[in-house]
Formats: sequence, C-alpha cells, structure tokens
Amino acid sequence: MGGTSAEREVSLDSGRNVLEALRARGVDADAVDGIPALIEAIRHGGVDRVFNILHGNKGGGEDGVLQGLLEALGVPYTGPGVLGSALTMDKIRTKQVWIAAGLPTPRFARIAKGDDLAAAAKALGFPVFVKPSSEGSSVGVFRVLQEADLAPAIAFAQGYDGELLMEQMVQGDEYTVGILGETALPSIRIVPAGEWYDYHAKYIADDTQYLCPGMDGDAEDEIRGVALAAFKAAGCTGWGRVDVMRDRVRGLQLIEVNTAPGMTSHSLVPKAAGHVGIGFEELCWRILEQTVRSPLSNTTEAAPK
Repeated sequence: MGGTSAEREVSLDSGRNVLEALRARGVDADAVDGIPALIEAIRHGGVDRVFNILHGNKGGGEDGVLQGLLEALGVPYTGPGVLGSALTMDKIRTKQVWIAAGLPTPRFARIAKGDDLAAAAKALGFPVFVKPSSEGSSVGVFRVLQEADLAPAIAFAQGYDGELLMEQMVQGDEYTVGILGETALPSIRIVPAGEWYDYHAKYIADDTQYLCPGMDGDAEDEIRGVALAAFKAAGCTGWGRVDVMRDRVRGLQLIEVNTAPGMTSHSLVPKAAGHVGIGFEELCWRILEQTVRSPLSNTTEAAPK
C-alpha cells in the first residue's frame, strides 16, 4: 500500500480497508508502505505472498515493475502479471491493442511533449478529454468542450514529461465492470451530481449515484462480455476493473482498465461484488486466494493462512 505515485493517498485508504478485512478473516497480514520497504521485508524472509493494493506508476505497483520484481523473486501476488499491468498503465497502447482486437474505443490522438494540442483537438473534433497516458484516479484530466477551454490542458502539458492521450468525448452514460477471475461482475452505472466523474466525485463526494446493475437483459450481458474481452485482450488475469461508456450513437466504448482498483468506501468493485452477495471481507479473501496457484507454473501452493 502507499508508495510514491500520485495516487498514494487513495492507496493508503484502500490498504487500510484490505488489511482490516484480511485480519478479520484470520490472515497474518501486515501493512508495507511502498516497494523499497517490501524488498526489505522479502529480504528478511517475512513475506509469503503480496496483496498488491498500490495504485499508479512511478512508485505505485500497477505498472508491471513490482510484478516483474516479485516474479523474479518467486513471490506470489494478487492481480494481473507483468504484461497486463504494464500495458494497461499506458492508455494509448491499450487502445491500440483493443483496436487490433476489433474492440470498440473512442478515436484518439497521441500527444508527445511539444505537440500542438489545438491542432490535435481540431483534427479529432471537439469535445475531447486530455489526460496523461499513464496515470489514474482522474489525475491530470481535462474536459475540453471548445478551443477556448484548452488553456489549462496546454499549461499542464508544458510541465508534464510523459505522453498525453487526447480522446474524443463520449456523449452518453458512464459504466464500470469489475472482473473477478473469469467472471465479470454486474455493471455499475455512475451518475455524478456534477457534469462529469472527476476526482472529487470518485473519492470525496457523497452525492454520486451508483446504479447496479447498470443495465438490464441483453444490454447487461453485452457490457459484461465486452469488458471481460477487453480485460483478457490486454493480457490481464486475476481481478481488475474495466471502465466503459455507452455513446448515444456508437454504442459501447472502452475507456481503460484498472489492474489494482480502489478498495475505499467509494470504490466500485466492492459495490458490484456486494450486489451478488460477496461482502468486502469475502472479496478480499477471494482476491488473495488467487495467489494460491502460481502464475508461473501449474503447481498449487498451500492455501493462505
């Protein structure tokens, strides 16, 4: 938990909740803040397996770096492996894979440092979203309805070293689908009180509505199927969350994958799991249970204590 990414505070909150849940199930679990501390704990022989609830990159454990370290050291861990984690942390490359697989996602442009945002937006057509390709939790996201709204995004781009994703704005409803093993959990339709689902609506506001399941009948089957296909196409296994929107004209549009979703009081995977009778403690146990079978072999280890 914790770490040094831009999502540190959310990760600490998630980590506290997961730690309490695991201990309530009798698991001998301890909090470890960040990757260097984890390396020290492993070095001293105190780690059997890792419940990874770090978020983000650059010191967060959601970008494949931690996963590669743990595989090299032979330590089982929760969530997708190196490929799925690294790929989905990069929204641009994830979309390229989805397009190659024939899965629906909004048109986009890759913005390198120094590129002309105004020209890119005109080519795509307003309105657009501008966001870092490799951040999460709505960090550095700009909603641009017209050219006059570009100034904050341009200012951010000038001080940001990574690539930016500029994406056509989807005109329609927002959904998310939790993945647990081979199962897509019921979709959740997200209805923020404001104009869009920003950081405040995700983690602070209490007036955001979450409707579960988000759809009915065949439409619900479709969104779960598309989400699970997107998760697998990106090389992901274990558990995660796929964000989807339904455009009024183009239908379902894939937005991104989260490979270590939040586990806070506002988080969505626990809400979806609860809808099918899986409480928070049970959810954490089922995620931990996935570490029993090593992703590197067909051998089964002893069940977690």
